[in-house]
Amino acid sequence: MRTLNLVDRLLHEVDQALRTVHTLAPTTDRPNPSAGIADSGELSEDDRKKAVSLMRINHAGEISAQGLYRGQALMSKSEEIKQQMNISAMEENDHLNWCEKRLDELGSHKSYLSPVWYLGSLGIGAAAGVAGDKWSLGFVKETEDQVVRHLDSHLEKLPEGDHASRAILTQMKIDEEHHADVAVEAGAADLPFPIKKILMPILSNVMTKASARI
Repeated sequence: MRTLNLVDRLLHEVDQALRTVHTLAPTTDRPNPSAGIADSGELSEDDRKKAVSLMRINHAGEISAQGLYRGQALMSKSEEIKQQMNISAMEENDHLNWCEKRLDELGSHKSYLSPVWYLGSLGIGAAAGVAGDKWSLGFVKETEDQVVRHLDSHLEKLPEGDHASRAILTQMKIDEEHHADVAVEAGAADLPFPIKKILMPILSNVMTKASARI
């Protein structure tokens, strides 16, 4: 196989970015957890809007996850870590497509700011990768921990009758917990307090509020 040079890798990342933001990204072909699940009657308009807002936030989070994993894999010096990041990214693509399908079913759209979320996260992921694999893995661990907390909150906020969205978020939570465990097993470092308790929550809050509306 031909060894990819820097230009090849950059073109590949452009291709991945376009697939993630504008088309259905490549997945693991796992079945959608919501397949065959019917909601309890029709959702009221208020409940539909609430579900749309939550699922749009989760879709935006998966766009960001793709950027993070791709940026980290791009800059990692370890082939094993690169492979691990790429496997996790494929599983996150499942989440991405499940959320997008659910938004379609709810009669709404994904965040118009998806390119911003992806590019910003790609830069953050690349910076984490440059810092070294243990810090990059530490970033994965903390990110996934925060995502799990968000998912717990969203599962509580979902309308009671929205069983389809609930099935998707429940499986996503299982996967995110697994990704965090894998990062720890691979040698994740504990991030400094200002990064995990101040910077990351601020960035997450900005994305959450913006994607819920736009």
